[in-house]
Amino acid sequence: MSTSPAAPATDDTPAHGEHVLVVGEALIDVVHRADGSVDEHPGGSLANVALTLGRLGRDARLATWLGQDARGDVVRAWLDDSAVTLAPGSTGAAATSVATAHLDEQGAATYEFDLEWRVPVGTAAGTGTLAVHTGSIAALLEPGAADVRALAAAARETATITYDPNARPALMGDPADALARIEALVALADVVKVSDEDVAWLVPGADPVAVAHRWLALGPALVVVTFGGEGAVAVTAAGEQRVAAPRVRVVDTVGAGDSFMGALVDGLWDAGLLGAERREALRAIDAGTLAGLLERCVAVAAITVSRAGANPPRRAELARA
Repeated sequence: MSTSPAAPATDDTPAHGEHVLVVGEALIDVVHRADGSVDEHPGGSLANVALTLGRLGRDARLATWLGQDARGDVVRAWLDDSAVTLAPGSTGAAATSVATAHLDEQGAATYEFDLEWRVPVGTAAGTGTLAVHTGSIAALLEPGAADVRALAAAARETATITYDPNARPALMGDPADALARIEALVALADVVKVSDEDVAWLVPGADPVAVAHRWLALGPALVVVTFGGEGAVAVTAAGEQRVAAPRVRVVDTVGAGDSFMGALVDGLWDAGLLGAERREALRAIDAGTLAGLLERCVAVAAITVSRAGANPPRRAELARA
């Protein structure tokens, strides 16, 4: 399919153009590094996915919940620079949310949050929506989570549903309760991406690939488990596909999983496997297509971890790499 550049991030982007609708949080990350330095930059799991898609040349529409304040201005400018369109109603929050990340010596992050999440009124898959992506905080934090589940259920009639649990223990409460709510969303999804760290929190002691097989039986066509620097494993009805990750010097892991997820959606778009009418073709994805797709995803994530913050590559940069 076409890989032409995405349209500018303006409110008058044609509603009928083929696009991905991303539903979830955009916020400001306040990062405390192991050396004692602190910096602020825009982020949020779902915003990072939309940003990755925009940088890879896709029309990405983000339904989020920002304030009309200085931090919201920073987020909007950041999204606009990567051609991400904000869905109408996305600036109705009283204040822009904040996530505080504490990085250890290896660059791994733990988070604290000060946020409110709601789905903008009227958000829905429309003409041209090839896929709806959601996950993380937006899919579990009320009052918005119930609207996310309803939106995903309705969108299945016309669009591919993609989902990344991207667990945030500080917000998601008891792991067993979170697991039940996450598996309800897995059952709605066509494609699920989950990290080994998420599985370790949700199902302590479980083999992540065994969990992927269990989730596949709930309904998805494809479940991918990421293992950080060790690569990724995809599970389909045909079996398992494993790929290694490129070796890079890790600056931090902020946004790595989100950039992998964005690259996964982008690759499925390239392969002509997005849209409800392509659901059976997605279930029948061949091993060669899947291996190439995963290799590209780990390449995108490797570039992201090689520099500070959620800073995924643009399509031209990825081609050079």
